[in-house]
Amino acid sequence: MRYSKYLFKSIILATMAVGMTITFNNSNAGDLPGEGKTVIPADDQMLEGLFQTTVLIIGLEQLGYNVEDIQHLDVPAQFLTIAQGDAHFTAQHWIPQQQGIYEKAGGDGKMEQLGTLIANATQGYLIDMATAEKYSITNIEQLKDPKISALFDSDGDGKANLAGCPPGWGCETVINHHIEEYGLSDTVTQDQGNFSVIASDVLARYRDGQPVLYYTYTPLWFSEMVVPGKDARWLEVPYTSLPNKQGSEKVNTILPDGRNVGWELQNIVTAANRQWLDANAAVRKLFELVEIPIEAVNAENRLVYDGENKETDVRRHAKEWVAQNQAQFDSWVMQAKAAAQ
Repeated sequence: MRYSKYLFKSIILATMAVGMTITFNNSNAGDLPGEGKTVIPADDQMLEGLFQTTVLIIGLEQLGYNVEDIQHLDVPAQFLTIAQGDAHFTAQHWIPQQQGIYEKAGGDGKMEQLGTLIANATQGYLIDMATAEKYSITNIEQLKDPKISALFDSDGDGKANLAGCPPGWGCETVINHHIEEYGLSDTVTQDQGNFSVIASDVLARYRDGQPVLYYTYTPLWFSEMVVPGKDARWLEVPYTSLPNKQGSEKVNTILPDGRNVGWELQNIVTAANRQWLDANAAVRKLFELVEIPIEAVNAENRLVYDGENKETDVRRHAKEWVAQNQAQFDSWVMQAKAAAQ
């Protein structure tokens, strides 16, 4: 009889323990740090940058966040909106190029720069390889020669048309500085406007066999179509000079192969509202961890150029990349969840 009572009591305790375990595990399964919370992303309106934003969005969704539609803004408005808390983050912050814009919008007092989402983005000036080899052009300083600059005159005004950078991006100020600093004001004009339109025009003229002179950057689909080193040549600069920088000669603008292209290597990072990050430790950790190889972004951008250019297409590209890197991505999400405990 004593044995029966003991056995009965043991069964009850064991049953209670199993029940508590099941309840605890079920609670953990639904206990995501983002449950009941909304995230508002922002970007710089360039479809080519949507890929990395969407990769982060997938991570946020796995953390339980409800992600609203992306606010498509120009670069200065993007930072101002995040600083004010009307949007929460952008995955398209170029450092050091946009650092001044970031600071004007409130800087570290209002926002935080996290991780290195895409490393070693390259910028600079290029010309088509056929013209480069025919006229032995290797340095942008050679465009001081009116005979050389006239090769790239596409509007008939006697000056070379340099396909440049949209207003407000930051790169346009570097181009204008270089034109003045290297004595090119009388022979070179920077063409500005929508970057995708400008790049498409350069590509059309290149395919038509015309000489082209242009600024570009990676990651971008353009360098998949006109490959630097094969179809186009990077132009060197006579010396390093950047606007509003003391001691520019100490800034590294040299490619790994030793050529000085006049532009610093850039890192693309995530910038987010600081107050929002303070209340969302999981997000901070996720943004610190996620990294995407620049080659993957170039390849995705090529798909966009080839016609897979709807947001649903980019979402599919991002999901495919996550699936191809599932173990790493899952690790990032798990570490983000742990940071919220």
